[in-house]
Amino acid sequence: MSQEPKRRHSIGRKGKRRAAIKLAVKTSICCANCGATMLSHYACKKCGYYKGESVLKIKTKKKEQEK
Repeated sequence: MSQEPKRRHSIGRKGKRRAAIKLAVKTSICCANCGATMLSHYACKKCGYYKGESVLKIKTKKKEQEK
C-alpha cells in the first residue's frame, strides 16, 4: 500500500509553512567613485569601478549634432 496522509493539513498550518518561504532583497550600496547605487560585490555599471579600481570600460553614447 502506498503511504497517504491520514488527515488534511489545516489552512493555518499551510500558511505557517508558506510564511517562511520568501524572496530576499539584494543589498545595494553607493559607488565610492560616482555615487550611483550598485549591488554589493559587483562593479559599478555607471563608471566601471570596483573597490577604487577601474575594471570595466564603459562606452558612452555620442549625441548627434542637429543640422
